Amino acid sequence: MIKSKQNSEHYLWGGNCEGWILLDSENLSIKQEWMPPNSKEQLHFHRNAQQIFFILKGKATFIVDREVFEVAENSGFHITPNKNHLIENKSDMDLEFLIISNPSTNNDRFAVEQ
Repeated sequence: MIKSKQNSEHYLWGGNCEGWILLDSENLSIKQEWMPPNSKEQLHFHRNAQQIFFILKGKATFIVDREVFEVAENSGFHITPNKNHLIENKSDMDLEFLIISNPSTNNDRFAVEQ
């Protein structure tokens, strides 16, 4: 089956960001997300899920256990379970990326006080 933003479930997150669920099973989740300029998500961790973020457009800033990583377009970033992390768009351009999670992050997201 062909999957795209046009035929996938849409959701809003972080106040002004958007996402599309391309695949959601117990063992695998694939989402496409969009972040406008100067936006970021809440610091959190996953007990079970590992994730890879693949940047489609723009440049992402990741904070993982207080370490900062800049990830350019057409590059990926892997996060293992139990790592405090967030993604941020510090630029003045849109950020688009894929998030591939194994297993799914459903019921496996825990906020961290900053």
